[in-house]
Amino acid sequence: MASSTSDDDFITVVCSNPNRIQANTTSTDVEILISVTNIPSWDLPSILCHQTVKVQAHRNRLIQHSSYFNGLLSGSFSESGLDCIAIEWNLEAFLHILNCIYDCPLDVTSKNFLPLYERVNLSSCSQITSAVLLLSLLPSANSIDYILRGIGQSPFNLERLDRDQCSEVLNLLPTLSFEAVQEVDISKCPRLHLQSAIECFRKSFPSLRILKAAFLLKFKISTLRKLVRKCPMVCEVDLTTDTSPIISSQVSVVSSSPAITPQISNLSLNVQDMTSFYNSGLSIAKLTLEGRNDLYDSDLQYISRFCVSLQYVNLKGCTSLTDVGIASLLRRCIKLHSVLVCDTSFGINSVLALCSSSSNHIAVEQIENELLDSLALNLQILHMGSCKCVDETSLLKLMSQMQKLKSLCLSDTRLSDGALYSFRGSSLEMLDISNTMVSNAAVAYLVGGNPGLKCLKARGCRNLSQQESDPQKREFSFSYSCRELHNEIGRTCMLEEIALGWGFSYSSLEALKPAITSLRKITVGLGGLLGEDGLRKLPTICPMLELIILYFQVISDRTIMNIMANLKKLVVLAFCHCLGDISILSFKFPMPNLRKLKLQRVTPWMTNNDLFILTQSCANLVELSLLGCTLLDSESQQIISQGWPGLVSIHLEECGRVTTMGVSSLLDCKALEDLLLRHNGPGLQRSFIFDAASKLPMLRKVSLDFCDAAEGDFDIPNYGDRHFLSTLKIAKCKLQKGLKVSFVKAPRRRQVHKETLVLVWNSSTVTRTVVKERL
Repeated sequence: MASSTSDDDFITVVCSNPNRIQANTTSTDVEILISVTNIPSWDLPSILCHQTVKVQAHRNRLIQHSSYFNGLLSGSFSESGLDCIAIEWNLEAFLHILNCIYDCPLDVTSKNFLPLYERVNLSSCSQITSAVLLLSLLPSANSIDYILRGIGQSPFNLERLDRDQCSEVLNLLPTLSFEAVQEVDISKCPRLHLQSAIECFRKSFPSLRILKAAFLLKFKISTLRKLVRKCPMVCEVDLTTDTSPIISSQVSVVSSSPAITPQISNLSLNVQDMTSFYNSGLSIAKLTLEGRNDLYDSDLQYISRFCVSLQYVNLKGCTSLTDVGIASLLRRCIKLHSVLVCDTSFGINSVLALCSSSSNHIAVEQIENELLDSLALNLQILHMGSCKCVDETSLLKLMSQMQKLKSLCLSDTRLSDGALYSFRGSSLEMLDISNTMVSNAAVAYLVGGNPGLKCLKARGCRNLSQQESDPQKREFSFSYSCRELHNEIGRTCMLEEIALGWGFSYSSLEALKPAITSLRKITVGLGGLLGEDGLRKLPTICPMLELIILYFQVISDRTIMNIMANLKKLVVLAFCHCLGDISILSFKFPMPNLRKLKLQRVTPWMTNNDLFILTQSCANLVELSLLGCTLLDSESQQIISQGWPGLVSIHLEECGRVTTMGVSSLLDCKALEDLLLRHNGPGLQRSFIFDAASKLPMLRKVSLDFCDAAEGDFDIPNYGDRHFLSTLKIAKCKLQKGLKVSFVKAPRRRQVHKETLVLVWNSSTVTRTVVKERL
């Protein structure tokens, strides 16, 4: 009898071990019936004593999470219409895979690694030609997570491999040939010996094309060079690190000094190296170096020589690069179509490099006597947010040449209406013009010419709330109003993401309605005013919303309850500095899909009991940010750690007496990568930074305040003892008279802004910087 297709539809899988058990068993021990509903309580040794195991499992979950069952149960096989199917698998491997499918922990040893690997290959079917091997540190300091996944299926989590066994498996890998594996992710594996890992990649993954090594500070350009020589098929490399916190336009540097003398790269390629690169068919097309503040101009020159086929480069936050260095890379890499340079020194020289013809700066023999157009003409992605070194004239010239652009970020730049009017492209899908002085008319002009626009970000654009009155711009604007702009967007686009502020109101929501029925993300910033009516209608107009971020809006229990009750797909919810009378009633609706919650100065009434209720209704959070919850105390730490043990990010600021008695329970959240504790009580010990870095293996970012130090000061870990920690920020309250850290000489002056000590670690330097942040 065919079964239904509901989420609760069960199917019985009868698994027989192809190798009969050589054990003394009675007839009653031959078969056993179990169910995935009580999978955590399975007694595996007892179950494995049976020759045949019948398992009741959810049909849809098997289909969605296994390519094998997807083909068997949703294809043309006769089994697709049955309530009971029979398979022959290794029982232990089959039960382990079921654990993975149902997100349960799995103990992996060197003894069962091979059977699992073989079973994953079988379950992936012969049609699967690509797979991913992910090696990442789990919340336990002595564990490594192996994940093998086939294309289009969820990962098989082979978890909790004991650290002592890890060397056994790594030694075992070179004897195996993962022919199908094209992507390997070693991100967040600080203990991995990269030189040995590269040898392993060369032997075990002959088809390797994509390597993700984010947050590995020891992965230098020289390591990249060795990688591409050993693995010539690699075409994509991701070496992302955390972006430095001192590059924002909201801070100014007071003093800065390197704790370790920078070791500026001095790499060179000889003729033999170049010949071997070309002969190997080297084809790195996508290179991500975001946040690498240890990257210098000499590194770019080196990269431009051995990455001859580079098409995509991400240099966001690479603060040590100069405009001349970036321009040099742009001149050499003539195949580039995607350039991401936000928060860098990208300036006039780089603009000239993009706008000039390739034949002007590339040898004729290198381009095979073919006259190429400028890079700007062929650009598909340009992100240059906060690049204030580009003047209006250069920006206008650049905009006039880009005709194939799909994604453009010009936030916090000197963008003018003239530059928008000079744009001739019609393929834009993403536009970010936040915090610029553009007018309604200019934005409407650009939107009207790009009907495929899916993402529009224009927060902080004050001119969007005013009618144009400048006579020099009147020929362009015709006194466009906000309503006319929003009408144009509503007529032209089908948006998936929007971020607006000034000029955005309830009437705007009505005008935008045709364009936002499929909206997934919305951010309303300062100057926007949706009002209770707008927020109440939001779930009806935008039923697909996954992200809502509201700044300075008027909210109430009624509006929040409506959002929580009707937007079941919501993943991110943030209320920041909002007004209105709300209570814990707003958060009593179950939100199992919610992953990120930010409540900043909107819940001053929150108590420990309220926080517990929050853990019940939003049980699957990975990021939590609370600001101004002054009634919380030290017991809230245990509520947080027990309610959300898998938190990756915790931000607690001005939250009563949370840290008055020190920090203990929060350190039980072993997956923590980002920890901010400020103004929560002076109970942090001098050794807190070292203790946190020691107990939290994934911890990368820590933000503290001197006023919370029990002894008025913190011990700073040595460079070699910092574990995975890459960024440390220690703020100083305005009430404090001076910094007590001996290696910083703060100037004696009246403090207008908040003074913050920032330590930024990378592979070669430790920079200790004092900045002034605007409050």
